[in-house]
Amino acid sequence: MSSIILGTRLTKGYQQLTSLSSATALTVPTDARIALIQAEDQSVRWRDDGIDPTTTVGMLMPSTVVLEYDGQLANLRFIEVTASAKLNVSYYG
Repeated sequence: MSSIILGTRLTKGYQQLTSLSSATALTVPTDARIALIQAEDQSVRWRDDGIDPTTTVGMLMPSTVVLEYDGQLANLRFIEVTASAKLNVSYYG
């Protein structure tokens, strides 16, 4: 998923998701190509095939880990594994 991006990254926005009890998609800015994504307080699971993850199915992302994602941002879906997870997302173009 991660690749070397040459050149300057231009900030395109920030989002914090605090309601992840059901599978949730990102609100991706129009010209964003890359996202830095961090789970806060609890682990989350994610999928990038447009299918909703569950609390037991999907890629596990422990809290404080930062995922640098440069695939199809609109296909990402997240769900908390345990209640009170937050997701911090910074978008770049």
